[in-house]
Amino acid sequence: MHIRNTRISLPRRFSVREAVTASAALLLTFAHAASSQGVPPPPSSLEKKPATPTYPGDMPEELRAPIKKLAVISGRGPADQDVSGSYEKATAGLVGGMSEGNSRARISKEIGPVPVNIPIPILTLPATIIGGLAGSMQRQIQEFRDALTEEIVNAESPPLTDDGLALDVFWGVRELPSLDSKLLAAGAEMPEGTDAALYVSFGDIGIDVQGKEAIITTSAEATLRHAVTGQVIYESDFHYQDRDTLRNWTANDNAVWRAYGNFARYSLGREISAALFDRVSLPYDLSPVSTKTAKRDRKDKLQLNSKSLTPTLAWELTKEKGADLPAWAQSLDEKAITYDLEIYDGQRPVYTAEQLRDAQHTLTYELEPCQAYRWSVRPAYHVDGIIRYGEWMSFPPPPPAEPAEAVVINGPQGRSASTAPAFTQDYPVLDVACGRR
Repeated sequence: MHIRNTRISLPRRFSVREAVTASAALLLTFAHAASSQGVPPPPSSLEKKPATPTYPGDMPEELRAPIKKLAVISGRGPADQDVSGSYEKATAGLVGGMSEGNSRARISKEIGPVPVNIPIPILTLPATIIGGLAGSMQRQIQEFRDALTEEIVNAESPPLTDDGLALDVFWGVRELPSLDSKLLAAGAEMPEGTDAALYVSFGDIGIDVQGKEAIITTSAEATLRHAVTGQVIYESDFHYQDRDTLRNWTANDNAVWRAYGNFARYSLGREISAALFDRVSLPYDLSPVSTKTAKRDRKDKLQLNSKSLTPTLAWELTKEKGADLPAWAQSLDEKAITYDLEIYDGQRPVYTAEQLRDAQHTLTYELEPCQAYRWSVRPAYHVDGIIRYGEWMSFPPPPPAEPAEAVVINGPQGRSASTAPAFTQDYPVLDVACGRR
C-alpha cells in the first residue's frame, strides 16, 4: 500500500514578455465585437484539424498489447514540427498558428523514470480565447474579458503548455508495469526498440458567456503513431469543461480561473493516459458504504458525514448479474483486485492511497475540519502481469436544466468551478464537521 498526502505545487515563476499584450487584447476585443454584431466568432487557426472531432472511445486491448516501449512527446506530430532536441527552434504552441513562434524552452532530451518539477519557461499565451463574448451583462462581460486578458498576458507560470500536458500523461503511463515509457523532447532521437510514439498537445480554449455565466472548454489532442512507419494507431480529441458566474471566475485575483487551468491540464493528462493504456470497462459497479466514522447523510444519499478528521471510508464492488468478462480478462482473480483512493478539497488533491487490498481505508493524515471534500476510488485489475483500471466511482450527473446543445464533449462537464473541479463534481461528498474528534 502506498499513501501520499498530496498537494499540487506550481512551477517556478517567470515573466512573460509584454509583447503578447496587444495580440491577446486584440483577439478578445475582436471576438467580443464580432459576437455583438451577430457575426460568428473567428474560427480556430488549427486548419489541420479534421472537420469532425474524433471520439473513438478507449483504445482496445488488441492495440494496447503489442506496445511494450512507448515515447511520450509534446506536440501534434513529427510532420508538424521542425524542432531540435533542445527546443532552439520555434515550436507549435497552445493553439497552433496564434502562438507558433512564441514558444521557446530548454529541457533535457529525456526526462528520467522519476517525475520531477522542471521549470520550462514557455513564452506563449497560456490560453488563446476562441469563443465569442455575448449576453446582456455588458459591464460584467467587459470586466470578465479584461480580467482574463490581464491573466493571460501576465501569467508567470501558465499551466496549459504542451510540455506540461506531456509530463502529466507520462506520469500516468509510467505506473504500468507492462509498459516501458520515456518522456522525450520533440525532435529527440527515439530510443532503440521503441514501439510507438504518443504525441499530445492542447487544441482550442473556448469561452461561451450565457447571461451571468461563462462556460470554459479546453481541448487536447492525442495521436499514437508507430515509431518506425509513423502510421497512426489511435487518435482522439479530449475536453475539460466547467462553468460558473462571471464574478466567480475572476474573484480573488482570478483564483477560480487559475485553478481551472491547473485542473484542466491534470484531468486531460490522466484522461489521455487512461483512454489509451490503462482503463477498461468490466461489468463491476462501485458504491460508497457507511462506516462508524463516515455515515450517509439522511437527506442526501450522495454525501457522507464525519466528525472524525481521520475517518474510515468504505465502498462495495459488485459484479453485474449474468455479465461475462472479455477474453483477455478470463483469468482475473477477484481476490487480487486492489483499489486506489483520492480525496480533493475545492482546489487541490489532499490525500491519495494506492494498492489498497481491502474495500475500506482509515486515513493516516488528518483532514481539515469544517470542509466538504470529494472522494473516490477505482479498482485495479491484475491479469497475467498486466494492470488495468476501472472507472473512478462517481454518481450520474443531474440532468441539465435546459435541453443540451448538439455539441459532444469528450470529458467532464462541470457545473460550478468555484465549488469543486469539474472531474470531481460527481464524486461522493465527505463533509467533515467543525468539532474536532
